[in-house]
Amino acid sequence: MVEGHLAPAQRLAPGVKPATGDASTWAAVQGAYRFLHNPRVTLRALVEPLVDEARRGAAEACDRFVLAVHDWSLVRFRRHHAKLDRQTVGSHAWKEGYELHTCLAVGDREGRPLAPVAMSLHAHDGAHCTRANDLRPILSVLDELDSVMTFTESQNFGKPIVHVIDAEADSAAHYRLWSETPGRLFLVRADDRLLDWEGREQTCSAIRETLVAEGAFQRTRTVSWHDQTAEQWVAEASVILTRPGQQNRADGSRRRIAGPPLSLRLILADVRSADGQTLASWRLLTNAPAEADASTIALWYYWRWRIESYFKLLKSAGFQLEQWQQETAAAVARRLLVASMACVLVWRLARDEAPEAAETRRVLIRLSGRQMHRGKPFTEPALLAGLWTLLQVQYVRSQFTDDELRRYAALALPQPRPGPASEDV
Repeated sequence: MVEGHLAPAQRLAPGVKPATGDASTWAAVQGAYRFLHNPRVTLRALVEPLVDEARRGAAEACDRFVLAVHDWSLVRFRRHHAKLDRQTVGSHAWKEGYELHTCLAVGDREGRPLAPVAMSLHAHDGAHCTRANDLRPILSVLDELDSVMTFTESQNFGKPIVHVIDAEADSAAHYRLWSETPGRLFLVRADDRLLDWEGREQTCSAIRETLVAEGAFQRTRTVSWHDQTAEQWVAEASVILTRPGQQNRADGSRRRIAGPPLSLRLILADVRSADGQTLASWRLLTNAPAEADASTIALWYYWRWRIESYFKLLKSAGFQLEQWQQETAAAVARRLLVASMACVLVWRLARDEAPEAAETRRVLIRLSGRQMHRGKPFTEPALLAGLWTLLQVQYVRSQFTDDELRRYAALALPQPRPGPASEDV
């Protein structure tokens, strides 16, 4: 099944490819159908190889911490009417797809993606989740984070985990909830919320203006921003969260939740062009220890983009997830985990620093037929395409002699005819 996913899918042909050695394409389709619809194949069992890979990667690619990047993605199946368990997603009023929650382990040394370690696919019948063998009731995205954090921290990665989350998780009530677990570390992009700083309550933007005026921002490193070279500038302030949290529910009800003051670090990070123009600006709240300086924390959030690249590989740039024809969320969830195993193989090859790996990547790009941007030696979708071609070449060479292959090529390809004789050269 994993080998059958070592190929980029096409929008009009999103099915599982027949692995090398299968008797026929139909046999591969039947085998995939039986596997993906087998209730004895649990998501809890399928995620174990991914967690094992994350453990191995943490030992190789992490110095002090493992970054656990959490994010959500809508999986739209608007015209897939055979999927009767679709639910309403986004702001639309009709049932059009599923909601995918993922936790991706990332290394703290170079931002290397290791493996997805937790996944949950929300459908009309419930949450299909790698943390349980049975369907779970659907929780809000924020309420589910606490249990995902607990599961991730129980997997014995050998290093402390820092949970990195985008602005959807900027919730005072959840900051306090997460802080109740000893040793739990988080890093969240904040909105322009009110915080106590230097004895009075101020917005994050007001704190930023003060730090800019004081010259507190320091240039830390050169980064890549949308294929252009940019610079990262960082400043830090110690703040206290005193405002009560607010619990919002789908039925429109709201409840204010008071709590004790919570000391946090506010990291202000800018990405600036060479001429000083601000390309991006982040307000980051974290309870990470002082051994992780502000520059390192800003880099950790910069690496949050790894999970967006993972979703892109699952969707438009690789496996064409939103064209899959499986008719239940359970089958889609199983296939998602198999496709994730193929992603891990490609990530491992992409980050391998051995000279043989660099040569292999060059060969795969040549086999893929893809064109790269100037100065960019490879992309992960292109490696995926080249790897599938290489597997097919290896299989064909094992089944046929060189003379047979030449004969087949001569029959399939028209031979050039000699042109009329000419005295002009």
